[in-house]
This record gives sequence, structure tokens and C-alpha cells, in this order.
Amino acid sequence: MNLQRHGAIACLALTAMLGLSACGSDNNESPGATASGSANAADCATGTLNAQGSSAQKNAMAEWIKAYQQKCSGSTINYEPSGSGAGIEAFIAGTADFAGSDSALKEDQQPKADARCTGGQAVNLPMVIGPVAVAYNLNGVQGLQLKPATLAKIFAGKITKWDDAAIKADNSGATLPATTIQTVHRSDSSGTTDNFTDFLAKTAEADWTFGKAKEWKAPGGTGAKGSDGVASRVKGADGTIGYMEWSFAENAGLGIAKVGNGAGEFAELTAENAGKTIAGATVEGQGDDLKMKIDYNTKEAGAYPIVLVTYEIVCNKGIAADKLPLIKGFLGHAASTEGQAELTELGYAPLPDAVRTKVEAVVKNLS
Repeated sequence: MNLQRHGAIACLALTAMLGLSACGSDNNESPGATASGSANAADCATGTLNAQGSSAQKNAMAEWIKAYQQKCSGSTINYEPSGSGAGIEAFIAGTADFAGSDSALKEDQQPKADARCTGGQAVNLPMVIGPVAVAYNLNGVQGLQLKPATLAKIFAGKITKWDDAAIKADNSGATLPATTIQTVHRSDSSGTTDNFTDFLAKTAEADWTFGKAKEWKAPGGTGAKGSDGVASRVKGADGTIGYMEWSFAENAGLGIAKVGNGAGEFAELTAENAGKTIAGATVEGQGDDLKMKIDYNTKEAGAYPIVLVTYEIVCNKGIAADKLPLIKGFLGHAASTEGQAELTELGYAPLPDAVRTKVEAVVKNLS
């Protein structure tokens, strides 16, 4: 799969649907350009940042860190993929300079996070779109298709065999084995779990009674830490199925199910199809807070519906003086057209430019 090509297609789709003026990388600008949104702009600073959180953005962070540190000698950025919940806790405790999270701060977390931001607040800055793959390992089966209701029953433990009538109905004409289904979920507090369960709750309410949460609530199954842990578990045993950020499924060489969408289609996970769902997302945060809302029931033809927006959570004011230049420089790189373009080969889709420029503006005004 040529993810660079798919990322470009996603940009074109987003541009058309959102009426955007630009998307992706523009390598025609000179290396020294510093204008907003320029491809090679980088505000270098020295020092050390310690951050942690979302494992779904682990690969994105690794790429950003490598690129920034190569450009900016004297800078060190450490990112621990400890899970979204742990990242937020570390940010609240003051041991992380910013947190990565696959879901925005909850109402009960916001006051605690704000308390460490002298004269300001903790804000959610979307940085990358990470489609969530339903990945499986089932000997002899390719092109698996699953409706949301079927997925809900599988992960709720109501469907336990791969040749169940519901799975057969989703895969007309396919030969399915009587293998026992082994589900794998996140064992740690996870924004990926939060988004996946939110998808099930909104698209299969009758069959998913465990709500939306960062912690896995359904009985049964096997827990694994991080998206890489889930991918490893699924890869290791026939008959397994789990949810993880797309790049981890791709890197593990796992089968990825087509998922039923609001248009009544089984949509393949591609950057283009994920972009169709993000095109319907809206910013619902206020001021510097750019929390987004995704329509998992989108009826856009071809849209792949399980998509998460991964955030960096940071103070908009009250950042320590010795950390501020590096936080602005590094997050500014991540939000730049260049930083977003670096992700297209990693299984992510770039931010719509209308959102990206808002993120960039907030980062420039951090204080």
C-alpha cells in the first residue's frame, strides 16, 4: 500500500469537501521560509522536554522528534507512550510538559489540568488524524467485513465463533472457520479505547451496553498495553481480533476489516476514506481549546467511520520560561505543513488545513 499516495488523496478529498485552500506539503518554499504554514519553517530552541501519553501517536511523535532534533541542535524531546490516561495524569501532576491523548480532557479532568496553568487553562490541540483499525488474524480469511452491530457483539462476548450467523451475513459467500474468537483490548487507560467504545455506543447502541470510556468495561477478552501490545497479541494467535491505530496494524502485517458505515457500505480503511469521515468533524471547543467532534454515523459514501483525533494537551498560559521556547518550537513544527506531511507514510492522515492553521495560531500564542 502506498500511504504517501493515499495521504495525498486524503488531502485532495479534504480540500474539496471543506473548501480548503491547501493541504499537505509544499516543497517549493525556500528552506529559510518562516511564514505561517511554510513547509520548512522551524523555530529552534534548546533544552529538554518530557512528555508522555497516547501510544497511538507514538510513531508520529518519533518522526517529529527526529526531524526537529536534526534541525535544532541542543534540543531534546522525550516522549513515553504510556497511554492517554497516564499522560494526562502526568500532565496534571506536573511531571509531563505536555500530554498526548486520543481524546480531549473530560469535564472532571479539566479543573485539575487547569490548576497547573498559572493564569491560563489546559487546551486540547488536535495534531494528527489516526484511523482505528479493526485488525484480525484468521487463517485463510481475507477481506473480512463487519457491521458495527456485529463488532459490538464480538467485543461484548456475545459472538464467540468465527462462523457465527451474524458474521456469515456480513460476509456473504465467504468460507469462515469454526475457530473460537479471541478478542484483544487495551489494558491501560486509552484514548483509542475511548474512541472505539464511543463508536460502538453511537452506532450499535442495542448491542453495546458498556458505554464510552478510556478503560475497557466489557467482560472477557485479553488485555494488552498500548497499540503495539494489542497488535503483537493479535499477530501471535490465530482467531484473534483487536482494535488499534492504523499504523500498528500495517506494521504488523495484520488483516484489516472493512467496517459498515452510515451509508450502508462496508468501507475499506484508506487515508482517503478516513478523510471523508474527518470532513464532517467539527471544532466544538471554545477559544484556544480545539476539541473536535466526529460523526461516526456519517453517510458520506465510502467513509471509513472509526477515526480518532489525537491531541497534545498543553497550557495556553503559565508555561515555565525555560520550557516555553522549546514547547512552541516543537509543537509549531508538528502543526506545520511540513510536520503534517511527514506523517503520510506512517499510516496517519494530515489535519485539514482549516484546523491545522488554528492549531498553529494557538501554538504561536502560548505563553
